[in-house]
Amino acid sequence: MNAHAYWYLTRGTGAVALLFVTAAVVIGIIASLRVGGGRSPRFVVAGLHRNVSLLAVAFIVVHVVTTVLDAYAPISLVDAVVPFVSRYRPIWLGLGAVAFDIILALIITSLVRVRLGLKTWRFIHWFAYACFPIAVVHALGTGSDARQQWMLNLVIGCTAVIVIVALARLWQLRRERLPWAIAGTAAIVVLVLATAAWARSGPLAPGWAKRAGTPATLVHTTRTTSATVTSISTTTSAAQAARSEQ
Repeated sequence: MNAHAYWYLTRGTGAVALLFVTAAVVIGIIASLRVGGGRSPRFVVAGLHRNVSLLAVAFIVVHVVTTVLDAYAPISLVDAVVPFVSRYRPIWLGLGAVAFDIILALIITSLVRVRLGLKTWRFIHWFAYACFPIAVVHALGTGSDARQQWMLNLVIGCTAVIVIVALARLWQLRRERLPWAIAGTAAIVVLVLATAAWARSGPLAPGWAKRAGTPATLVHTTRTTSATVTSISTTTSAAQAARSEQ
């Protein structure tokens, strides 16, 4: 398999993994909302939640493996599990490792839920709410498609769905825990606005590759490749214009 295939697989599986992570978080929140009343057996929802989470892990594993196999960036399997040790965009790649570790912890604790106890299991699963924003920042900070419209639409759509169901969950508790509902709503609004501001001045702004921690040799390679592609495109357009005039 050539380098281009690994690159496309890395991008594609990363985007699909984000969709499945979103779906897993949404199903978990909806289950706590008791949507459907008693018509939907709890084991059905739990099974769906578990299977979607496993699919997310499967795509993340492929995403990690193809990233490691792609010789473009110096990324190892250790970098995918141990946060912030990579030589390539350490912070933003490290956040991906954090999200991956959280998902693994959630799945493992779900498999041994009976032995852990309900309180411990619930405490660990609160980290699921942190998994999504961490994955989004990782995708924007590390991904090569951060400035593509389809990627922005994907991130905005997934974020909107998460925010809606999270707010619904918070305000379901307003009668019992109004201060928690208000604080949670404020935290969500601040987080969304802060992420949008960071994205605008960071991944969506020129020069992000260098500022993100990409090795200088790779930044130079990227610029050279872009210049070559631009030159080829210009030459092709000129040739087509010449042919049309003949």
